[in-house]
Amino acid sequence: MSLADRVVLVTGGGRGVGKGIAKVLAAQGATVAGNYRRDADAAAATVAEIVAAGGTAQAYAASIDDYDQNAEMVAQIEADYGPIGILVNNAGIASRGQAVVDTDPAEMRRVMATHAFGPHYLCSLIIPKMRTLPRGDIIMISSVATRSLGGNGAPYNMAKTAMEALAYTLAKEERPHNIRVNIVAPGLVETDMGERLMKAVGGVDDLRKLDSSMPFGRVCQPEDVANVVSFLVGEHNSYLTGERLYCDGGGQVIGR
Repeated sequence: MSLADRVVLVTGGGRGVGKGIAKVLAAQGATVAGNYRRDADAAAATVAEIVAAGGTAQAYAASIDDYDQNAEMVAQIEADYGPIGILVNNAGIASRGQAVVDTDPAEMRRVMATHAFGPHYLCSLIIPKMRTLPRGDIIMISSVATRSLGGNGAPYNMAKTAMEALAYTLAKEERPHNIRVNIVAPGLVETDMGERLMKAVGGVDDLRKLDSSMPFGRVCQPEDVANVVSFLVGEHNSYLTGERLYCDGGGQVIGR
């Protein structure tokens, strides 16, 4: 598949799943705008890897929960490369694992702003010019958390569910404009966030120790998620929109 002549914005594109998505789409010819909030070094390293492999990429700083910063970033990307044809809302933060009665209201606002308000802001900014393109794609990177809605995670559960609601709404609104909107929902992925999560809840300091208990004998990698995104935004997906695809190896392995 070729994504030549398409500009993609990946939020949280400097590390983890975002980095995997940026690299895979760049390898298929897309021009990648990799967003980051604080880790400029990681974003620069990801850009350098893409460029060294023959791709085109540039890093852009913005906190996606800030509408004005998003507006400035989008305007700069459009000035540099033209309209954004693929938006991957990937940037995310974890909640602190507290019961509802113990959750700090500030945490609730912060997690919701990152996962729900930020994608809404970016979609509202990008879609007008995306509509002028032959095709547009919006991908929400959600989580299997929206399937289980487990305890001690209300801010994250609520924020990712709101993100999915945005996706389903947009899929209906933008279908007449040839824009496809889909959701990718990973389980545990080998990233910094995944490692911190498992160390906090299970005392696991190396995710590879979990390989034998995971689907297909290994922990999900960023590239696994990136390959699902690649299919959804590529030419082989001509008829899927408003869908949620789980990338969790079919769910928990029982009996290993």
